[in-house]
Amino acid sequence: MTTRYTMRVLAFLLFVVLSRPAFSFDHEHLNFSKILAQDVSVSGAQTLVNYKNLKKNPVQLDEYLKTLSAVKKSEYDSFSSSQQLAFMINAYNAFTIKLMRDHWPVKSIKDLGGLFSSAWKKEFFSLLGQKRHLDWIEHEVIRKDFNEPRIHFAVNCASMGCPPLRQEAFRASAIDHQLEEQAKLFLNDTTKNKYENGEAKLSKIFDWYGSDFTKDGGDLINALNQWREKKFPSNAKITFLNYDWAPNSTEQ
Repeated sequence: MTTRYTMRVLAFLLFVVLSRPAFSFDHEHLNFSKILAQDVSVSGAQTLVNYKNLKKNPVQLDEYLKTLSAVKKSEYDSFSSSQQLAFMINAYNAFTIKLMRDHWPVKSIKDLGGLFSSAWKKEFFSLLGQKRHLDWIEHEVIRKDFNEPRIHFAVNCASMGCPPLRQEAFRASAIDHQLEEQAKLFLNDTTKNKYENGEAKLSKIFDWYGSDFTKDGGDLINALNQWREKKFPSNAKITFLNYDWAPNSTEQ
């Protein structure tokens, strides 16, 4: 009787172990938040990355990236929409940091492309079971699958012209608040967007992706004013500022 009972217990425990997923993905992205809190510092309206320290101490970032690459397509498909969006934004930012770190020091991320392709077309990581590039994340997944223009204030291209990299990871539980905060920070940064001499001088981001903000048929000025403290006049002439491709590095 005792032997039979013991066998049943062992069989049940084995079933439980085999039924569990190989790992439970951390949707709080705690390890990435630790990296960002440690190696990203605030400088005015911008944030700067300590790529030198990240290169000296690569393990923590590499371990986090492994957890991203370990997620299978079937598992990703089971995530909620907010979990998927946070996953992809964090993946874009983390792999961009890796690209810069691995080649540091560099004068610009634009210098890291190949002979016939840009840094954003460089397949240097795996995601959802295949080799990927940064443009795949931004254009083939985020912009395609999510009707969310505020992502342009969240994905960071490792340059001074970019929106600031947060000192924490994006999380499904807080992503709407985080995106709203990013939008307000970027639109009220006068080095990126300002009203001067009758002109709304906007970041080049709105030249490249302005249509993402006007899909409902509205105009760009009204779309951006929802995040501005000092509203642009509705009749302001729109011009675009030159984009600063210098690295967002603490070593300025």
